[in-house]
Amino acid sequence: MLIKMPIAKSAAVNNRTAKKSYMLAIAVMSTSLMTGLSMISMSAQAAGLGELFGSNSAGQPKFLPVDKAFQVSPITKATAKGTRLSIIFNITPGHYVYKDQLTLRFPKGLSATPFTFSQSPVSINDPTFGQVPVFTQKSVVATTTLMTTNGKGARNAPIVIGWQGCAKAGLCYPPEKIKTTVNIGVARK
Repeated sequence: MLIKMPIAKSAAVNNRTAKKSYMLAIAVMSTSLMTGLSMISMSAQAAGLGELFGSNSAGQPKFLPVDKAFQVSPITKATAKGTRLSIIFNITPGHYVYKDQLTLRFPKGLSATPFTFSQSPVSINDPTFGQVPVFTQKSVVATTTLMTTNGKGARNAPIVIGWQGCAKAGLCYPPEKIKTTVNIGVARK
């Protein structure tokens, strides 16, 4: 004879409900813990950035934002050989620009002469790149001539100027990019 006990079924249901409640409680606690930890992490990161670019006890910023440490301006001028592109670097004292990190990207069909510089670089032992040439002067102009390879002109050719600088006090800024467009005239013979 089989006797069904309603209590046993109820206990099994209660046991499953209790397991679901425990799982839900664990999920809520782990979510709360992760949220709390991420808030602490974001606060620490914000404090770290604040310390990096904030003021020290003398009221002076430890490190300048990249656009304050370096003012970079491209200027173009049509010439008999194409278009001269001059990149003017105004460098705040205590900072430097890597000579070898100055790059140009342009579309197929264009070419550029090697850069010439208004100042001579100095060689330093950089913690990131080793012995490298850098510009520490207040103002440096890098110049190149852009030409088309098909003998025709080009309007609004997209040019990307890449460069990188550092603070002598120990901060290397990430590589920077400046996007611009250039009209390139036909080279006259």
